[in-house]
Amino acid sequence: MAPNEAANITTPSEPESVGGSEMSSEDTAAARPLLSSSSPSPSLSPSAASAAPVLESIEELDRRYAPYARRDAYGPMGLGPLSAAEAARLAFAAVVLVPLRVMAGVLVLVVYYLVCRVCTLRVEEEREGGEGDGYARLDGWRRAGVVRCGRALARAMLFVFGFYWIREYDCRFPNAEVVTMSSSSSQDDDVDQSKETERPGAIVSNHVSYVDILYHMSASFPSFVAKRSVARLPLVGLISKCLGCIFVQRESKTSDFKGVSGAVTERIQRAHQQKNAPVMLLFPEGTTTNGDYLLPFKTGAFLAKAPLRPVILRYPYKRFNPAWESMSGARHVFLLLCQFVNYLEVVHLPVYYPSEQEKDDSKLYANNVRKLMAVEGNLILSDLGLAEKRVYHAALNGNSLPRALHQKDD
Repeated sequence: MAPNEAANITTPSEPESVGGSEMSSEDTAAARPLLSSSSPSPSLSPSAASAAPVLESIEELDRRYAPYARRDAYGPMGLGPLSAAEAARLAFAAVVLVPLRVMAGVLVLVVYYLVCRVCTLRVEEEREGGEGDGYARLDGWRRAGVVRCGRALARAMLFVFGFYWIREYDCRFPNAEVVTMSSSSSQDDDVDQSKETERPGAIVSNHVSYVDILYHMSASFPSFVAKRSVARLPLVGLISKCLGCIFVQRESKTSDFKGVSGAVTERIQRAHQQKNAPVMLLFPEGTTTNGDYLLPFKTGAFLAKAPLRPVILRYPYKRFNPAWESMSGARHVFLLLCQFVNYLEVVHLPVYYPSEQEKDDSKLYANNVRKLMAVEGNLILSDLGLAEKRVYHAALNGNSLPRALHQKDD
């Protein structure tokens, strides 16, 4: 397939100063967060005069860093003003809905932790490269128990979060649509069996939220790359090891990247060649977006030269956008639990088999898959990345842009 070119969005190499030259030169005004909810005193005309530039600065930031801007009813960082009706709805959900969902979610998590604990009894961890946090390579009944229970309980967790229906579209079959409820249907099983025969080495997906992980766990139960700190979390640490995660230290500036890249390549090749090996899940963008854009792809998923399964996730919303952007994790979970119904649409693209040119050039392979996903998912291509996202978040929190620019990394 030769997809059409999607429009690229470019940004200036150096962001302008936040607020522009019209803002006050006082240090207190310069350090004030852009989203400060405090209103200026009527008697202070300079402060009142600076209110308009602050609002214009937020709008300018949202335009410049469009892939990370929230445009739902809750505004940037989830701190925007709410109508009386929305505030009442939020208060009711916080009192009634959130406690029930939290208890149900903890119950699901504990049950799966116990399953993983039983299935890993007397199983030694296998470490990539002989060091660091390992993973549990399970076989036989142990693997079957972890996978089957994991898929069912991941779907149960999605149900707890309000994803009662998930619409799945398979592009190999025109007009084919599968609507999954709290349990997998026979039609869904048939689709999974047909996919299994093609044996992609990895699944590449756009990244919108931590909910992405739950969906992929419920659909195919893949292995994925996670921060090393995840392995040490209570309950979640053991579960991530049973998933076969490759743990990395994101802030590390050492040559450890070669070890991680090699481990990912080996896993992808093994999954492509061995039927019982778990497929790798990779988010080549390296960070999340608001769901409307597709960032440049890193090449780690494409170095193995194996065929890949592209998957596109979309989260239609009315009030709260499930995309995890510009707000704390705790606030995002709270607002997500307060929304009675959340929606998820999934587009499964055909397995992408690389050409000889793409096998020899991982960047070409990555760019072609990215363009295909942008066209099929109606996503906008953007040249921004994780570094620009950190600049945007620093500006929203009132930090200086020059300091944020020094924190860029790959």
